[in-house]
Amino acid sequence: MNPFDAGFVLQLPSNLNKESTMPTSAAANPTANFATIHTVEVDGVKLFYREAGPADAPVLLLLHGFPTSSLMFRELMPRLASRYRVIAPDLPGFGFTEVPAERKYHYTFDSLATTINAFVEKLGLTRYAIYVFDYGAPTGLRLALAHPERITAIVSQNGNAYEEGLGEEAWNPVQKYWRQPTQENRDALRAFLTLDAIRWQYTQGVPDPARVAPETYTLDAALVARPGNAEIQLDLFGNYATNVALYPEFQRYFRERKPPTLAIWGKHDPFFIPPGAEAFRRDNPNATVTLLDTGHFALETHVDEIAAAIDRFLGRVVA
Repeated sequence: MNPFDAGFVLQLPSNLNKESTMPTSAAANPTANFATIHTVEVDGVKLFYREAGPADAPVLLLLHGFPTSSLMFRELMPRLASRYRVIAPDLPGFGFTEVPAERKYHYTFDSLATTINAFVEKLGLTRYAIYVFDYGAPTGLRLALAHPERITAIVSQNGNAYEEGLGEEAWNPVQKYWRQPTQENRDALRAFLTLDAIRWQYTQGVPDPARVAPETYTLDAALVARPGNAEIQLDLFGNYATNVALYPEFQRYFRERKPPTLAIWGKHDPFFIPPGAEAFRRDNPNATVTLLDTGHFALETHVDEIAAAIDRFLGRVVA
């Protein structure tokens, strides 16, 4: 269902005209590299995605998390597009990707990975780095397990793969639902889907919440509130347990393949806490860890720092 069918219109102002602190080698003029928007049919889904950068440049696949969409990369993409082909799809159940009812889609992380793998193959991407955030981590790491030869590097921005990275207090209600999948415990998770809760995810741990653009959490909340979407999100909350079960496999991949990895995290994230970032170094000597003074949605406050770090990292390990 397209939200604009119901007359919902939200004009998103951009502050991309602010002066960038990115090195000129990465993006001399971020405003010259705006992303274009596209839709492609894959796996029975009308997948929406944003793309920027030269078609023959090294590819960086950007995978968002809950409750957002490719919109979270709106300021990062122009800052990298002069040197990389940056591609950001909306996962099924999020953003502007449309899943026909007759598709009878099962909203699991295995399904998300299957759809994104079909998207990657549709675009003919045979070698690419992944930027994984939140739900994007178990989705992208499933791609890495299935096709390790395709992954050139990993950027994990609050994208967890270790049990010690799960913030105990934030995850307690979800873990209770894993242990006891009753209707009562499922309904308790609806509190995560409100505008106030989504705003809190954006602003918690941010030293200056005024730096977080209100259109972000407002659009997220509007899209989550579409008819039927709450049940999709509750299904994914329950299915997240399968990601934790896969953590040992992800860690084995890190040890055996040693992909160049940059773990760059907002250190005040209540959901994915700093020990999850530090743990990457335990299994992978090629992992670099950087902690930023911000929360879960680190791009909202530290896009220049993250873009510069990615450019240095990819320039070293991919080029």
